[in-house]
Amino acid sequence: MAAPRDHRVLIPVDVLGGESVPTTVIDAFASVPIVLLGYRELPDQTGTDHARDQYGARARAGLEKLHTAFEDAGCLDVTSRLVFTHDRLQTFERIAVEASCDAVLLLNPAPVLESVLVAIRGEVNLDHIAMHLETLLAGTELTVTFFHVVADETDRERGTELLDAAVDALADTGVDRDRIDSSLMVDGSPTTAILDATRDHDLLVVGESRPSIRRFIFRDRAKTLAKGTVNPVLVIRGEYLEADNTELTVDDTELPIDDDAGRDGATADETESPDNEP
Repeated sequence: MAAPRDHRVLIPVDVLGGESVPTTVIDAFASVPIVLLGYRELPDQTGTDHARDQYGARARAGLEKLHTAFEDAGCLDVTSRLVFTHDRLQTFERIAVEASCDAVLLLNPAPVLESVLVAIRGEVNLDHIAMHLETLLAGTELTVTFFHVVADETDRERGTELLDAAVDALADTGVDRDRIDSSLMVDGSPTTAILDATRDHDLLVVGESRPSIRRFIFRDRAKTLAKGTVNPVLVIRGEYLEADNTELTVDDTELPIDDDAGRDGATADETESPDNEP
């Protein structure tokens, strides 16, 4: 397996809710630095300390199992953090900034992972998205299709130029053009068009041009895409890892992954508790 590359990916996993990471995803992301975030969102009336005491050991065990699975797949740079929180999206944002993650993977089942659909909206962030894709494609046989939706025929030429620019940007990173395709759709509903296109692919990649995951990455369209597709969704952040000077207040509690083993880099920053005991 190749040495770890740039572009660290945050993978939130509801470890107490039975969520796991498909083997196909583990294999595809093994060459990318990974931060595993074991989490469980708490109802407002449940204290994080109580959740830590009651469910901490079980959550640690589940997260350690995932950590080991990534290591067994050859991932040379994987860390784990464990969280019980009252605001999961705010926690995702804070940890993405703290751990210098520039992408977040929203999990869905992935029985096969061979083709990637990359939905692009404009020229902003194209080079950054291309560099991230090159990191993901390294050591795999994944193919990529850039996908863009225009409102009507008058925008077709502009859309074609945008797709050509995306293909060129990825090819300039060293990815063989034979692995890159593009598709333009004229449709009044970009979200519907993207969901329809995902049926022929295994992983959806979307990019955002703003720094706040909570306010921009997980806004209505991204949540609709994540819920509407059966594929995993990789959201690539902008080139700004700072939180736009907005103070983040997260009500959560730090919990070690393993009090006895003391694994380097596998410390948990937060803890959260299930709505009901799993």
